[in-house]
Amino acid sequence: MKTATNTADIYTRVTNKIIADLEQGTRPWFKPWSASNTTDRITLPLRHNGVPYRGINILLLWGEAMAKGYSSSRWMTFKQASELGANVRKGEHGSLVVYANTITKTESDDNGQEIEREIPFMKGYTVFNVEQIEGLPDSYQIKPEPKGETLQLIEQAEAFFAASGATFRHGGNRAYYAPALDLIQLPPAEAFRDAESYASTKAHELTHWTSHPSRLNRILGKRFGDEAYAAEELIAELGAAFLSVDLGITPEPREDHAAYLAHWLKVLREDRKAIFTAAAHAQRAVDFLHTLQGEKAIAA
Repeated sequence: MKTATNTADIYTRVTNKIIADLEQGTRPWFKPWSASNTTDRITLPLRHNGVPYRGINILLLWGEAMAKGYSSSRWMTFKQASELGANVRKGEHGSLVVYANTITKTESDDNGQEIEREIPFMKGYTVFNVEQIEGLPDSYQIKPEPKGETLQLIEQAEAFFAASGATFRHGGNRAYYAPALDLIQLPPAEAFRDAESYASTKAHELTHWTSHPSRLNRILGKRFGDEAYAAEELIAELGAAFLSVDLGITPEPREDHAAYLAHWLKVLREDRKAIFTAAAHAQRAVDFLHTLQGEKAIAA
């Protein structure tokens, strides 16, 4: 009975995960970088030993790789990493995969004859992408070379970003701020369509970076409730626009955040002061970033 319950829970978790991915990816949102610049081709997810995953695990790990921006297709368990002398980085979270098989149970029928019955079972376990693991042998480190010509970055903007002291890491095909690790992840600069797109995306994620408890400690749950995440995305979008103007570059809103449009409309329709609050938070974030520039601060 316990196995049946666990199996039902896994089915629910997997189904909910797939539904969530479909709901988030029904439209091919435009990004200011090209997916073809960050990976050569779609590949099957691979186990630690190079054996491809099958069935539902392919969909689960494809979804995780796209959501978290992993460029490597190799995955392994915590134990497998340890056996290789490596360790999962602190603060990293694993991804669900499942193992399905059958067990053979011997029973007696109504005539007293022994019969064998196969009973299907399923269990879930956690794996980590090799990009979440430190100390792996070189053969596990997949670092695709960026394609195209070297992007000529905007010197003034790059100097501003560097003076903030934020940690920027490049790789994969997704831009995000990771609060637990307190770092900003970006695709390679050469993957963006131009230098302004790269700078605008950096400004967006740097606005998120200001929310950390050691900086502005921006907590929106009490103010925006269930829409706090969408409100934070709106603040980052506004902050990027404000900061882009200060840096003398053309603001380029993250068009993939059209996904939040319905949430933003809901917030604004229910609270007439919400846009004022978001703009105030965005301005406070930009002002804070200017204070980190010292004598090189740009007049806002």
